[in-house]
Amino acid sequence: MRIYITTAVPQPYREVAQKFDQSLFEALSPPFPRARLLRYDGNRPGDEVHVRLHFGFFRQTWHSLITDAGAPPGLVYFVDEGRKLPFFLRHWRHRHEIRQHGTGSLVVDDISFRSPFRLLDYLLYPLMYLQFAYRKPVYRRRFGG
Repeated sequence: MRIYITTAVPQPYREVAQKFDQSLFEALSPPFPRARLLRYDGNRPGDEVHVRLHFGFFRQTWHSLITDAGAPPGLVYFVDEGRKLPFFLRHWRHRHEIRQHGTGSLVVDDISFRSPFRLLDYLLYPLMYLQFAYRKPVYRRRFGG
């Protein structure tokens, strides 16, 4: 399944990209599931992010590896891929893009995920979509929109 969400913000794309750090990562985490950041190396290839998710009665660990990053003209991006995922996911790839958009930026969350079962993909989709829609007002507050 694929989720593609864009958010326009007025700050220049290079300034926005420089602020993609641990503080922003923690601010982007929605209230549910509650997340505890265990490790945050950064956004360069080889960096890792480890999170413990609390779903009330059970916990799951999520480890992502930054597998790609770049800064061609007008764009800064990095890709995280799930290495250790919650039991209900089999594949996770999230491409983060900060694109030049006029004098401001367009922040793009481009996610692909798969669960063990196709039906579960469809059941998870609205929940996953909401997790990332939650980010739009956070981006706007952080980047002046």
